[in-house]
Order: sequence, then C-alpha cells, then structure tokens
Amino acid sequence: MKDASMLKDARLFAIFALYDLHTDFFRKALDGISNDDAHNRLGTKANHVAWIAGSIVESRFEGCRNVGVDIQSSSHEFFKDHQGIQDQVTYPPIVQYLRDWDKVTPILREKTLEKDTEWLDECKDMGRWKATNLEMINFMTYREANMIGQIALWRRLLGYGPMNYM
Repeated sequence: MKDASMLKDARLFAIFALYDLHTDFFRKALDGISNDDAHNRLGTKANHVAWIAGSIVESRFEGCRNVGVDIQSSSHEFFKDHQGIQDQVTYPPIVQYLRDWDKVTPILREKTLEKDTEWLDECKDMGRWKATNLEMINFMTYREANMIGQIALWRRLLGYGPMNYM
C-alpha cells in the first residue's frame, strides 16, 4: 500500500493492499470481453460476466454510501437491494461499468482512509445479521476477490486468454 502512513487504524493495511490489487485486476479480468459474451451463461443458471461485473461495481458504490457519500452507479436499478441476476435482462455494457469503477474507486478509498477505529468498530444491523464496519469491509474485500476470480474463469470458458496480472 503506497500511502500506509494515512491509515488511522492498522487493521486496514492488508485490506487496502487488496483493494488496490482488485482495482487493477477488475479491469484486467474484463479486458477484451465483448458485451455479447458478457451476457452468455453457456446454457447454465450461473451469473454471467455482465451481472458479476455490475454487482462488484454496485458494491463499491454501496461502500461509499456506508462511509457517508450519497452516490449511485449508473446501473443502480439493476442491482439495488442486492438483486440477483434477472433472466431476459440486458445489463449495461462493460465500458459503462468501467466508467463507474473509475468514478467510485478513488472516492471510496479516500473516504474509508479517513475513518477512525471507533467507526470501524461500530456495529450495524444488516437485517439478517449484525456486523461492524470493519467486518463489512473485510467481507466486501473477500467478495471482490471471489467475483474477480469468477470473471477470470468465465474468460477461459468463453474462449478468451487468461487474465493478465501484469
């Protein structure tokens, strides 16, 4: 992490190291995938690339709302309230997700870095479960890694080359 001195709580160090990796890996995972292929479920009920990518982007916008920045993705209506994939829906093009990603990423990073230990330890009722803000950040970081991995797998299943990590 390039700006570790900005951390108000050391527990965020590893999370932000992953956040920075995910920021780059998301773009690399989507690189070259056509919008038609992004909607291809290969005859399965699995979430396709277009839904996975949009869900990751929506999660970063949700993170912004959690740190006090009222901002929505351009595809919010497709993903609000944690909606699952919908059959017969054409999701936004990948370029739209990438624009939203570039918009939200620095805002979420900056505003989360401003949070102190007290905020990180604050517990929130998430409906089905309760979690501290730190636990939510940890979960969202795990989820991003998982979903970027799914896109990387879809690349291969759809006939694209492997994700380039460099």
